[in-house]
Amino acid sequence: MVNRLAQSQSLYLRKHAENPIDWWPWCDDALEAARRDNKPIFLSVGYSSCHWCTVMEGEAFSDSEIATYLNANFLPIKVDREERPDLDSIYMQALQMLVGQGGWPLNIFLSPDDLVPFYGGTYFPVEPRYGRPGFLKLLEILRNLYDTDQPKVGAVKAQILETLQQSTLLPADDNLSTELLVRGLATSVKILLPSGQGTSFPMIPYGLSALRSIRWVEPTDELNPEEICLRRGVDMALGGIYDHVAGGFHRYTVDPNWTVPHFEKMLYDNGLIMEYLADLWSQGHQEPAFERAVAGTVQWLKREMWAGYFYAAQDADSFVTPNDVEPEEGAFYVWRETELRELLTDAEFADLNADFFISAEGNFEGNIVLQRQQPGALKPGTESALQKLFAVRYGQPALATFAPAIDAHAAKNSAWPGRIPPVTDTKMIVAWNSLMISGLARAAAVFNQMEYLDLAVEAAQFILENQWINGRFHRLNYDGAPAVLAQAEDYALFIKALLDIQQASLGLSKGIAADWLAHAKNIQAEFDQWLWSDVANGYYNTASDVSESLLIRERSYQDNATPAANGVAIASLIRLFLLTEDLTYLDHAEKALKSFSIVMEQATRACPTLFQALDWYRHHTLVRTHAENVTKLSRSYLPTVVLVHQNLSDGEAGLVCRGLSCRKSAMSVEEMMEQIVMSQQRDKIR
Repeated sequence: MVNRLAQSQSLYLRKHAENPIDWWPWCDDALEAARRDNKPIFLSVGYSSCHWCTVMEGEAFSDSEIATYLNANFLPIKVDREERPDLDSIYMQALQMLVGQGGWPLNIFLSPDDLVPFYGGTYFPVEPRYGRPGFLKLLEILRNLYDTDQPKVGAVKAQILETLQQSTLLPADDNLSTELLVRGLATSVKILLPSGQGTSFPMIPYGLSALRSIRWVEPTDELNPEEICLRRGVDMALGGIYDHVAGGFHRYTVDPNWTVPHFEKMLYDNGLIMEYLADLWSQGHQEPAFERAVAGTVQWLKREMWAGYFYAAQDADSFVTPNDVEPEEGAFYVWRETELRELLTDAEFADLNADFFISAEGNFEGNIVLQRQQPGALKPGTESALQKLFAVRYGQPALATFAPAIDAHAAKNSAWPGRIPPVTDTKMIVAWNSLMISGLARAAAVFNQMEYLDLAVEAAQFILENQWINGRFHRLNYDGAPAVLAQAEDYALFIKALLDIQQASLGLSKGIAADWLAHAKNIQAEFDQWLWSDVANGYYNTASDVSESLLIRERSYQDNATPAANGVAIASLIRLFLLTEDLTYLDHAEKALKSFSIVMEQATRACPTLFQALDWYRHHTLVRTHAENVTKLSRSYLPTVVLVHQNLSDGEAGLVCRGLSCRKSAMSVEEMMEQIVMSQQRDKIR
């Protein structure tokens, strides 16, 4: 017996299709049914590669007694946060108000009449443990509360709703000063400082801001931005967070030393990390481990994550044998020391042992997660050893493509030549594809790799050709079918990706088959039409015609694992202004920055991407120069520069402009570089 979710296109929702719970997707019919029957809504939000979401699906959501009570007394709704980040954002904010922290699965209880929450939590066990009540008992308490104490329920709801509404009201300010910029960039550097405890996340939105701070923050013994940024890159490229056998970065590590990852691989992390490592390389930190990690990640993408676009994610868990009831975290990736000795020659094992931390006791539940001991190139025997481990994992020594396990049934019932792989969520998400397109474009220019750019171009072309229905941009694609109207992050990140391709194409002197700037302008116009606020300024998360059922209409400015839409959008507006000389773009950027300036002043830690946009606003620079100079400049770290091919008069090397005001023509490359450096630091120089 299956429920309504069996027909869903979402892998995450389909994972719950055989639950005894009578799940609804988020839709008007579900909301109307809850109001008609006066049932509180149990809203559960997660995503396909979420470990604790999977645990709760196999425990509480598969329990018949819980399901019977839940179905009779609540209206259960399942949401894939990757389909509806707008819903996830609103109710995650509410959850944090209710319990002081958030996470997934996001489980929250709403009144059916107004959709305002009155209780919430994350993972709920079947039986009381971890200091959490058993789920059935909790349901009984909450239904009784809803029926017998509406004043208390109403008081909680009123406070939540008021706080949510106030969060959307940001007083505008005119402070877009250099002092604010430097403070914000320095804050990002401090956030990257090693904590020595807890988990380790890439935190690339902060990393990209911290890189910019090198121009502004003078190094001290306590805070050296360049060293801190380099340390973050080395930790990721050497640590267990990187899959040294087959490429790609895991989500985070559960320890402070970058050793043991939470093994899921998310497309967005990999796109952001690729851009960050390329930027480090362009700053002169040409560490071989960076180039190897980027190259390995591209090979992983082409082998396992590619269908003309990039898949969304791979699970952390996988089955060891087809007879297993539950998958094990990291089973696809880890090794036993005895296994390594059996597979490798003595020389290969010796080299692997010299380059990686290898021990009989392992570093993860008796197993070994490969983590390098030092930077630099790997020994020849190590590379040979890693190739053998690849062959064991995948069943072949080299693979161009590796068909994904699209669900648990496919994972357990396919004839895999090597280990059983984790499930891959094969949906296409525009925002995440855009992050990877940007990472590939930047890496292509920096490492002079046309292969990377070709992959980025093909993914961008897929989106351009497949993601519009009746003139409206759509966020998702399931096996060739677009779905769900695009949200602000899809517009903002795709426009950035198109501009990044345009700049990389110039740097690699690639014949431009598409007019990337024209595409960016057209999508920007649609973005402005449906999501721009003339009253508040900035971009709403959702379009004006699909926001009726939302408690509030948010303008995202707070970064998390991915950059916030408004910071990205503002930076792109300034780039569009430089490339088109249309002052309308600059005007929109300035208004949006002013609308968020109070956030930058009072919540500096929350919005590193807004500070990147502020850097663009204060130091935007256009460089017109010969093609060969564009190629050289593309490989440099010039974070607020837009490049344009232009054939200049004899003897002229380039024209460096701040918006519509240009310096005297530079007569040598050295003079041009000096002008570019001055333009990017013009406030500091004064």
